Order: sequence, then structure tokens, then C-alpha cells
Amino acid sequence: MSNAELASSYAALILADDGVEITADKLQTLIKAANIQDVEPIWTSIFAKALEGKDIKELLVNVGSGGGAAAPAGAAAGAAAGGDEAPAEEKKEEEKEESDEDMGFGLFD
Repeated sequence: MSNAELASSYAALILADDGVEITADKLQTLIKAANIQDVEPIWTSIFAKALEGKDIKELLVNVGSGGGAAAPAGAAAGAAAGGDEAPAEEKKEEEKEESDEDMGFGLFD
């Protein structure tokens, strides 16, 4: 990550922590106040547009929870729609995986 990206990120976090709206001008003001050199205004514009209308605190809290919850919900929906067919399909897939292991092929072989 470049200094410009880091400076813009930290400035955005400071503004979010204070509950201030994140704009390119406010990001640039914070960066100048921190005496960080060579940050082009394009970086502050990019960060301001990317974070527009988003709750940064909520993004930070949910960093590790993206995508993982969708798979079980999809599997549950498929099982509910398909009835008893979904567990049978899962068993067939497991058997295929086991047969591959029996052949001596593995990820680290």
C-alpha cells in the first residue's frame, strides 16, 4: 500500500470516528494537517466516493463475516426446496472425494 492510500485510509477512519461526513476536502485537510507529503487529490476523491453513504464502523465490525454466511443459507434453501434429494447428492459428492484420496492424489503430493 502506498503512503497516499494509507494516509487517505487513516484520515477516513478519523472522520468516521468523529461522526463527520467523509468528503475529499476533509480528507485532504486532515492529510495536510498531518504533514504528509505527495498525496494527490485523486486519492482523496477515490476514497470519498468509495465510502459515500457507507457506515465505516459497520464495515470494520463485519470484516470477517462476508460471504461465509451465504453458503449455509443457500444449502438450507436447497434442502428445503429439494426435500430428501439434497442429502443424497451430498453423499455422492463425499464418496467421489474419498475415492480420489484412495488413488493417492492429494493437494500436497
